[in-house]
Amino acid sequence: MKAQRAHAPKGKKGVQYHIGLGPKDVAPRILLVGDPARAALIAERFDSVRPGFPKAHREYVTYTGVWKGLDVTVMATGMGPDNTEIALVELHQCVKAPVIIRVGTCGALRKGIRPGDLVVTTGAVRLENTTSAFVEAGYPAVAHHEVVLALASAAAHAGHAHHVGLTATAPGFYGWQGRRHEVLKSRFESLPADLGRQGVLNLEMEASALLVIGHLLGSRVGAVCVAFANRVDDTFLAPERRKDAEARAIDVGLGALALIDRMDHERGRAPHWIISPST
Repeated sequence: MKAQRAHAPKGKKGVQYHIGLGPKDVAPRILLVGDPARAALIAERFDSVRPGFPKAHREYVTYTGVWKGLDVTVMATGMGPDNTEIALVELHQCVKAPVIIRVGTCGALRKGIRPGDLVVTTGAVRLENTTSAFVEAGYPAVAHHEVVLALASAAAHAGHAHHVGLTATAPGFYGWQGRRHEVLKSRFESLPADLGRQGVLNLEMEASALLVIGHLLGSRVGAVCVAFANRVDDTFLAPERRKDAEARAIDVGLGALALIDRMDHERGRAPHWIISPST
């Protein structure tokens, strides 16, 4: 048996140590979610799921299958930038330069973004420090332009209310999102309002890790989140509306993968997809 290395441990049969997957298990188009139940909802839309899936290891739950002719993997990572880092590093050991889209939930930070609306991320404020292990403090977390275009287009084509702009990524849900909890007081209670005044649309817990690490690893990455709350007016989406709201985010994530596939076919040998000049 080959000796294990602390820098790159592997599980049984050579699969990745945390996610429990090998190269044959991962498609080149990937959706990341936090909640395993959301991964199952997405897999229910697949035309077929590969034999042996779902695969679950630790908190990571994965389905790979076919959706409208595309090979797609959906993985539930759990919450937080640290879980996202592990998923991204190990997924990239399985597949080279995939397209990865986060389909998540968030809190809105601006008036006019209603609970149930979608937010497409163009870039993220790095409140987390997971990415600081890889890049300088001023390094931008930016979504790939093709993914932003595909997500915004998919939302528009589906007729779903959506907003396009900046996200902030926090390393926690209570203190780092400035919640006024009755037991534990946050040092950052003004953070949601401060971010909103700076034009940030939403606050969540994974996007900047995806954008920075995905870029470093050479992948096209982006995020769409459904607002479950609006922090400005302290409202939260009613439980009976959450299933439909979540379905809209899934619509857009899958729709964007289809549009990116179309872009890739249309651009041919060009390094980027461009709008053809009018004739």
